[in-house]
Amino acid sequence: MTAGSANASANSTDDSEPLLPGLIGRSPAMQDVYRITRQVAPTSATVLLTGETGSGKELIAKALHELSRRATGPFIRVNCGALSESLLESELFGHVRGAFTSAHENRTGRFEAAHGGTIFLDEINSVSYTLQVKLLRVLQEQEFERVGDTKTIRVDCRVVAATNRDLVDEIETGRFRDDLYYRLNVVPIYLPPLRERTSDVPLLVEFFLRKYAETNRRPLPQIQPEVLELLQKYEWPGNVRELQNYIERALVFASDNMLTPDLFPPHVRGVAEARLAKSKYRSYEMMCRDLVQMALYGSSETDNLHERIVSTIERELIQQVLKTSGGTQTKAAMRLGINRNTLHKKMTELGLDAN
Repeated sequence: MTAGSANASANSTDDSEPLLPGLIGRSPAMQDVYRITRQVAPTSATVLLTGETGSGKELIAKALHELSRRATGPFIRVNCGALSESLLESELFGHVRGAFTSAHENRTGRFEAAHGGTIFLDEINSVSYTLQVKLLRVLQEQEFERVGDTKTIRVDCRVVAATNRDLVDEIETGRFRDDLYYRLNVVPIYLPPLRERTSDVPLLVEFFLRKYAETNRRPLPQIQPEVLELLQKYEWPGNVRELQNYIERALVFASDNMLTPDLFPPHVRGVAEARLAKSKYRSYEMMCRDLVQMALYGSSETDNLHERIVSTIERELIQQVLKTSGGTQTKAAMRLGINRNTLHKKMTELGLDAN
């Protein structure tokens, strides 16, 4: 979906939603992402990015920052899943000298560093329950204390959070605070996995080929037609990041200035089982979400089904997820991986009670 810094004009079309700098893709699913991102970027609203690992959440966070009035301010990224609770607290809020054994001097936290700009909290689902209380206060009051200090510090920064987990499930298991979820989920943006927008694969392949051909000072190779065909059939459990790696590898080993199928791993070519394939391990609700999205976005896997059968499947799946969500459309939409307006529209089309 995404990658480095692509030329936005190379991807724009007259009859589609304007694309964003650094983002690759023209599929309907991505057009929705671009539209929502452009609409919310100028505001100060907190944004929650959801989607699988490698789907491009950080690039959307950067776009939100660069298209906002805070663009001249700092963009600070924190990977909440990479640090323990104590280290993350110090990383986010800073500490004073003597706050703990290794605190030999005062330290400014990431929230202070993001003053006047945007802070991107990646893997927000990994924040401990205890630390979530302090995080909630910052979101609500824009103030906090450094670790070991009593002086209150006020900051002005926009918060963009991201997760590859279903936070509603995390709430139900007692690992995530519902009040923090509602404070983060002001504007949700769902990043579709690559398997749900395979029409973007050729654009991504071209982008990565140009990037790595330039990096390695090699001529831009030609692509055999069957290469794009097999890449569009593969499910990409690692999403755009996985595609990027395989394109770089193929370019390195390509001979005669030609990209051929044999340059890709056996599981990508369909002659061996993908070791990291997720389809066998998905929960029922994950399968529901994928089936609904295939129907909503016109996946080739459902295009040949009779319209009546597709409608019946959609109706049953939506009803099931609504039931497990206690009838709450916002919660059901999040579990299905679509926004609430899309769910409401689909329910109306299927004759379901959307009130």
